[in-house]
Amino acid sequence: MQLVGQTEHKTLHGHRSAVGPRGRVGVALAALLVAALGTGCGSAADTAPARKGGKAADAPAGAAGAVANPAEQQKAARQAVIAAAKRWKLAKPPLAAPPAPKTKPEITTREGFEVEGQDELPPVFTTVPTEDKVVFLTIDDGAEKDPEFLKMMQELKIPYTAFLSDYLVRDNYPYFKQMQAAGVSLNNHTLNHRYMPALSYEEQHEEICGQQDTIQKQFGKRPTLFRPPYGNYNQDTLRAAKSCGIKAVPLWNAEAFVNRMDWREWDRDLHPGDIILTHFRGREDWKGTMPDMIRHVMKTVTDKGYAVARLEDYL
Repeated sequence: MQLVGQTEHKTLHGHRSAVGPRGRVGVALAALLVAALGTGCGSAADTAPARKGGKAADAPAGAAGAVANPAEQQKAARQAVIAAAKRWKLAKPPLAAPPAPKTKPEITTREGFEVEGQDELPPVFTTVPTEDKVVFLTIDDGAEKDPEFLKMMQELKIPYTAFLSDYLVRDNYPYFKQMQAAGVSLNNHTLNHRYMPALSYEEQHEEICGQQDTIQKQFGKRPTLFRPPYGNYNQDTLRAAKSCGIKAVPLWNAEAFVNRMDWREWDRDLHPGDIILTHFRGREDWKGTMPDMIRHVMKTVTDKGYAVARLEDYL
């Protein structure tokens, strides 16, 4: 049985042991979107047209009743993100990601990360093949449940993918339901975050399939992405993952902390399609909060000219 468990994975993966007129219309829309982000979404009563005799009143004529075109809507949304970046004290606003590719890239296992029979197993990769200047943010485990992190990410429109371990998540499923409602994909990081190569096939199967069942029961959707704890796996891990419905195993090429980045590659830099790992952590583990971590990683990403894109759009 071949073991794939590079020591660099454990160095990068700082887990806690077991046992976050037309011109006036555009300006008005921008102001409304900024206000909405600052105070939360308005209720239906706030936004519905006035009613007369139980029927909606006619929309006012002229500029106030005009419908913005897509370009104006896009500009207003961008202005809202810029305003949110100032509120959250980011050094620069996040760059906008390009549209999702119409044809998704072919994902293959990274050289040196193969196990015997890899061609029949889910691919293991650290970078998505793309020429787009994008990276992907992924967050592991579920230990910290900071409501400010959810608010920050939603207002800044920064996409990310979560990999959850149930033993850390089960005390607050509603937190992750809020995350899912905001468009975040919730994926498999095993039930108990154990070191997989030390387990039998049957034990690994239970860790992975058990978490598949839990995520489907709690969140209504069975994941297709799996990340092994510590980035360590063997042939049995990938066999078990495939049998549980897993299609791909994204690892990472860089790891973000509250005050630094760790790198896998010799050039200590970002590359198009790189996957960034971080964790649900707070002051108990870091000298800062999840919003502090986001400020740091976004400064790194933006300064290097990259946007954060949605991983699932490329898989």
